Amino acid sequence: MLFKKRFKELIKGFLKKSYFYRDYFRIQQTKIPVNIRQYTLYKLFYRFIKDKRIHWPVHKTSSVTGNIKVGVNSSVGATQGCYIQGLGEVIIGSYTLFGPNVGIISSNHNLYDYREHSNNKVVIGDYCWVGMNSVILPGVKLGNHTIVGACSVVTKSFEEGYCIIAGNPARVVKKLNPEQIIDYKDKYEYYGYIPKEKFKKYREKYVD
Repeated sequence: MLFKKRFKELIKGFLKKSYFYRDYFRIQQTKIPVNIRQYTLYKLFYRFIKDKRIHWPVHKTSSVTGNIKVGVNSSVGATQGCYIQGLGEVIIGSYTLFGPNVGIISSNHNLYDYREHSNNKVVIGDYCWVGMNSVILPGVKLGNHTIVGACSVVTKSFEEGYCIIAGNPARVVKKLNPEQIIDYKDKYEYYGYIPKEKFKKYREKYVD
């Protein structure tokens, strides 16, 4: 047992000195959940990924598709069972976190003809936290520092932010004091797998 632990420490120490895994260990110091297998596969095969707009860790049980833009050090679909549908565009700010089984829908079926879709952009601000099993419907805009309680269904916008919303349909259950809010910054900042300083070039090529 001691040998196994020591062996893992040696391997980790070796990888930390590797340029290939430098970003992996830096990302681990943020709130972006990523494992070494995800990182390795992305680095080796990202050139073959069809939709390069999705450039952050996504859990194998989650579905993240369409026109989705995510800010710095945000975790979107990295936990189990998330469904993020970007047909009508989804914009998510920086330092925003999603729990498991979160659904975001930016397009829905026409009530009179299910073959047609009605698109309506969803916008979620900076430093938001969307709790487990919550659903955010098309057209919703959430301001900075909005916390969505678990199992909520968000049917309307809360653009002022600085609040906790919960329920079905979601409503404000608590106002947050902006003076107590900490807009923290991590030592390292990444757009998913991509360092902040390299993202402009990537965005111009694949995202915009």
